[in-house]
Amino acid sequence: MSHREHDPDTDSVFEHIRECGVLPVVTLDHAEDALRVGEALLRGGLPCAEVTFRTDAGLAALAALADHLPELSVGAGTVLTVDQARRATEAGGRFVVSPGFDDDVVAWCRDHHIPTLPGVMTPTEVTRAVRSGLSWVKFFPAGAAGGPTTLEALSAPFPDVHFVPTGGIGPANLTAYLRVPAVAACGGSWLVGRSLVAGGDFAQIERLAAEAVAIVRRARDRS
Repeated sequence: MSHREHDPDTDSVFEHIRECGVLPVVTLDHAEDALRVGEALLRGGLPCAEVTFRTDAGLAALAALADHLPELSVGAGTVLTVDQARRATEAGGRFVVSPGFDDDVVAWCRDHHIPTLPGVMTPTEVTRAVRSGLSWVKFFPAGAAGGPTTLEALSAPFPDVHFVPTGGIGPANLTAYLRVPAVAACGGSWLVGRSLVAGGDFAQIERLAAEAVAIVRRARDRS
């Protein structure tokens, strides 16, 4: 498969993320909380999640969601090495997200037909992604890098690239990001706050997910 050919499985994963409009970024301190979080997201109407490898519980949490909630499209986040990417996909992760652009991780994912969202922030990094055969990237850290205005300017020279901005996004500015034509979906950790999980407030996670779904619908109806 050449770098520019489409992989049906990769395309379907990314289209599912686009349909969701929001990709919940989930960081768990205890793997046993994973199923209740996943169920809350599903009840709220968000059948996708990025489980980060920022804690020791990340891999086990991802595996639990992949095993018990097949209707939830779950991937791994904060993937920094090829070994992490391999372990994530072996555990059932359907996609890999990284905070930056790592050539080895991108090449491994591409060679194994694993959808990957490497982090970019500059035109040079987007160019590297395009040359690697990618058409989807993560814009990170979105808020600190200038938000929707910067993203709109950055995306202009790359009409075939789809961006998933992450970092500093919440209900108050979600619409502004979604109105940028190049934005396919937005990543966000506000949906599954660690304090909400620690307090067992899964009903609030469900409410936040439902609110995000409503914002996505309204933003797209007006676009």
